[in-house]
Amino acid sequence: MTQYQLVTDDTVPLRSGVIRLHGPDAFEGMRKAGRLAAQILDALVPFIQPGVTTQAIDDLVRTMTFDSGAVPATLNYRGYTHSCCTSVNHVICHGIPGPKALKEGDIVNVDVTPLLDGWHGDTNRTYLVGEVNIKARRLVETTFEAMMLGIAQAKPGNHLGDVAHAIQVHSEKQRYGVVRDFCGHGIGRLFHDAPEVVHVGRPGTGPELKPGMFFTIEPMVNIGRPDCKVLEDGWTAVTRDRALSAQFEHTIGITDTGCEIFTKSLSGLDLPHSPA
Repeated sequence: MTQYQLVTDDTVPLRSGVIRLHGPDAFEGMRKAGRLAAQILDALVPFIQPGVTTQAIDDLVRTMTFDSGAVPATLNYRGYTHSCCTSVNHVICHGIPGPKALKEGDIVNVDVTPLLDGWHGDTNRTYLVGEVNIKARRLVETTFEAMMLGIAQAKPGNHLGDVAHAIQVHSEKQRYGVVRDFCGHGIGRLFHDAPEVVHVGRPGTGPELKPGMFFTIEPMVNIGRPDCKVLEDGWTAVTRDRALSAQFEHTIGITDTGCEIFTKSLSGLDLPHSPA
């Protein structure tokens, strides 16, 4: 049976498997962290061009995060030494920034999590690098649509299975594979908390959604099969068939009537698009 706990103070909890229900002050903290995360990804829109290295992306993310009074949650997290993840083409997630330059026609996902005043704003987007072929563009668009359809199911009384089912059905209509090996997660003062948010499932299954829940929805969708493997660096996850993969992520909070997207771009730059 799923356990829930009303959070009544600002202390950093230990992960216990209990789903936390947060109040108005926590919502305000998450709004600020989420807004910063969205602003960082917005700043990358004109920056991500052919010839730019993923290390340069990481440098910009780190600078913006610290200049805003926050800390990159990924920096030194379980030995990870960068301020974001940059996943190019067939990399599903957790790609490590480095000296390799982006090329015309690439797609690149950038995942950021600024920790601001004790709250985590976790979000990612897949960017189109220059002119991208129709096959890649459609994958990216479908992944974004799937995330938003999942978010539409995030409301009190529904279950995480309703969110997962909406994502799975939309993606598989295009004959894409939805990755099973990685999932979304609860979030707040902890970077990763209960519940686990899978992106494949049946309606009416999984924990019931209740006001005050915070979690990420972050589907990873492959043009080919959903199978993946992690490289020897212990982080980089790639498609086994080398097919393209895309991902989008928002952090949300369940409200009395639906959900609030903490990481939504106030500039309207959430949608997949090429750099300006």
